[in-house]
Amino acid sequence: MTTPRSFGPLGDVALLRGHAPYTLAGYAGFRAVIDTDGAVPARLKALFIAVAAIDRRYPELARRELARGASLGLTVRDATAGLIVLSSLRGEGAALEFADVIATVFDDSGAPPPQGLPHAGPGEAEANFLAYFGTIPVPLAQLMRLCPAAADAYYLMRRGSIDANPLSPKHGELLLLAILAAGYSPMAATHVRGARMAGATDQEIAEAVLCAVPAAGIAAWIGVGAMLAPD
Repeated sequence: MTTPRSFGPLGDVALLRGHAPYTLAGYAGFRAVIDTDGAVPARLKALFIAVAAIDRRYPELARRELARGASLGLTVRDATAGLIVLSSLRGEGAALEFADVIATVFDDSGAPPPQGLPHAGPGEAEANFLAYFGTIPVPLAQLMRLCPAAADAYYLMRRGSIDANPLSPKHGELLLLAILAAGYSPMAATHVRGARMAGATDQEIAEAVLCAVPAAGIAAWIGVGAMLAPD
């Protein structure tokens, strides 16, 4: 008999234990993938779940998962990657909520001294967009035309999310994918491509997307799974 802990937090729900063995068995299967080392280390998958939980506005789930990740060796510097990506993808409110979660899990954040802020040079944003997307997406082209300063701001945030992320570029892309999958976002297609360009295998991409399931359900996978069909 599988113990309730294997189901994740749902194992604590007496009604599910009494009436929904198939549902709990399914979650035990998902947890067997996302709670253990596989194509992606378990400590990073815990971070992915926590950040996806913030995206769906479940801070308690985020706290539990981040604490579990810390018990597996996740560092506060690793967790900062989630803070960076949420700042870009989901804005100030989500980032501040995750900052509070980090503060409750890590007693000493160990924050380094503040750094000076970089600036975008002439043409940097356009060159970055072309290198990553292959062309300038229409929304970014219009941003560059109508408000160039905001286009530079978006470029700087992209640099922070991927190039200057505390995680590797590959794991930074996988983190982005977990959030986008949780939000059922069509932008996931761009970051499936980005993850592959950064060296991620489809198995790694699949595990990252499955980390959205605890917060967003199986629909998180359905939205992205078709993108992983072989060329």
